[in-house]
Amino acid sequence: MQALQAIAIIENYVINRRRKVYRPRGNPFSLDDEEFRKRYLFSKETATFIINLVREDLKLSAKGCGTSPELQVLTAIRCWGRREIQEDAGDLHGLSQATTSRICNRVARALAKHSSEYIKMPTSLAEEQRLMMEFRQIRNFPSVIGCIDCTHIKIKKHGGDLAQYYVNRKGFYSLNVQVTCDASLRIRDVVARWRGSTHDARIFNESTLRERFEAGEFRGRLLGDSGYRLEPYLFTPILNPHNHAEQNYNEAHIATRNVVERCFGVWKQRFQCLLHGMPMKFGNVKTTIVALAVLHNIAIAHKDTNVVEDNYELSTEELPEQLSNMDSNHRRVPSCILFHKQQLHLPVNSLY
Repeated sequence: MQALQAIAIIENYVINRRRKVYRPRGNPFSLDDEEFRKRYLFSKETATFIINLVREDLKLSAKGCGTSPELQVLTAIRCWGRREIQEDAGDLHGLSQATTSRICNRVARALAKHSSEYIKMPTSLAEEQRLMMEFRQIRNFPSVIGCIDCTHIKIKKHGGDLAQYYVNRKGFYSLNVQVTCDASLRIRDVVARWRGSTHDARIFNESTLRERFEAGEFRGRLLGDSGYRLEPYLFTPILNPHNHAEQNYNEAHIATRNVVERCFGVWKQRFQCLLHGMPMKFGNVKTTIVALAVLHNIAIAHKDTNVVEDNYELSTEELPEQLSNMDSNHRRVPSCILFHKQQLHLPVNSLY
């Protein structure tokens, strides 16, 4: 008798169990080109390239009505680019918030796998010479293959004993992300693992990029702000210039190094989560930052630049402010212009 009662209870549970409802899922590619670009940041051609790039990593079992790679990629891009909360983005695509969150993480990991292919320093002398020529066209500054700087990416409040180390000098929780870019705003190197309170110079000193320059792997040099230490392969501005030549050097340096500031502006305008804060769990933030750098470079490679750059041009009146953050441990070379002259084997006047 008890067995029959148990069977009846089980049957009643099965009958009354909540059935899973699959909401209708639209096809974003049915939109016209202009509307598609507005909603998903990229043209249909570039979006198709991105989807095919990560398709094998996003294939799911057809059992349970798995989400297609196309919808996964476009949902993730919309969450990152339009600053939409995952629940709203999921509703627009017939997905739950939990599914949208898993999709964003899955797409980020798939894109980050291709970071070595799309984020890399020049690998040949011919490529270095091409980068030098592009930089020299800006303000006639020779032998430059990249500009380096750090930017703070806001994250959720981080708990634990080390929480205070994620609070930056501006008072919010962040990761201090180091980026090296070329004259076309392509990201050549990214380091996204340091806490917000870490100084820019320390990030570079402990980076693989510095080791490669120390080993003489590159013929060209980097440009950095005055927070970095002056090195034969890393040129910084001159604090308190004393003559016209040093002032010209500073102007050429800052105008050329402005490329990395423009890179940050375009990158963050394209992906609003970098500008306003990363909404995902901390464990997924670093992977997502690298994935967004890959997408940024793909957009540049495909000339899919629909983002309007902010105006980062600096006037000569701003020079003192740009030089005022000299680190107390910065090595001051009394005759800095002569130092650069000796390293480049060029007359001072050729810098201007």
